[in-house]
Amino acid sequence: MRLTLVLALTAIAGTAIAQDGGTPFQVAETGQSFARLSDAVAAIGDKQGTILIAPGTYGECAVQTAGHISYKAQVPGQTIFDGGICESKAALVLRGRSAAIDGIVFQRMKVPDRNGAGIHLEKGNLTVTRSIFRDSEEGILTGGDPSGEVVVDQSSFSGLGRCDGEASCAHSIYVGGYGSLTVTRSRFERGNGGHYVKSRAARAIIQNNAFDDSRGKATNYMIDLPNGASGMINGNMFVQGASKDNFTAFITIAAEGKTHSSGGLAISGNDASIALGINRTSAFVADWSGDPLSLGANRLGRGLTPFEKR
Repeated sequence: MRLTLVLALTAIAGTAIAQDGGTPFQVAETGQSFARLSDAVAAIGDKQGTILIAPGTYGECAVQTAGHISYKAQVPGQTIFDGGICESKAALVLRGRSAAIDGIVFQRMKVPDRNGAGIHLEKGNLTVTRSIFRDSEEGILTGGDPSGEVVVDQSSFSGLGRCDGEASCAHSIYVGGYGSLTVTRSRFERGNGGHYVKSRAARAIIQNNAFDDSRGKATNYMIDLPNGASGMINGNMFVQGASKDNFTAFITIAAEGKTHSSGGLAISGNDASIALGINRTSAFVADWSGDPLSLGANRLGRGLTPFEKR
């Protein structure tokens, strides 16, 4: 099945090997090892490098201001960043040329403005693979970089988001004005508010993911493209749960004004349903853009209408 990919990794990440206090952050290219993640990042500087991270649970954080850096768990799912925050933003604050994250768990990220994230991307490209974001205010949060791209694959997002009126809403993934967002083969569940994916990127590819809202609390849309987007939403599974701040749609297009054309945005091959025991109606796609979407065949459960123009 297309969704079985998600995630033997989740089971692995339930435990981590205790760190013995050595030098767990190794720059692969030079063999240098460091006790602090920030020192390993500084050692790479404006160059390209990979930081190999030993299994363990760390209160570490780092700010990347230059270079192309890969942050790679030696054993996927057994490197856990637990609550360490830099610049009152995130465990990893990224504003270099590019970053890649592989196999890392981010959990319990909280900051005073209620927007604490595993990753806070300010500019540059980002690729995230085989990683877990859980029980935090936000999973991935970005600023705007119209020439940049964000790619997320084989990752999971659970226990994230909030929208309680005390500060700006937080989401499992929130992408600002980037050039493109691609999310594939990933799982979203147990949201605590906000949207599961909110993206202002000009182009969005969201394919072969699972959005399980059955245990969500006061959540909003599954996918929100508030300024419109081209691209594709295909092969995903959606289940809408009982506890919703807004249950009127699963996917929304240009609800906050049209910045990007959504002409040709292809939405097909998805499975969507409302959880058993819930008696309500909802739109699968709600569109404010007025652009000619390409709405293909989707398998919709009871109470769902394929499309509403708003």
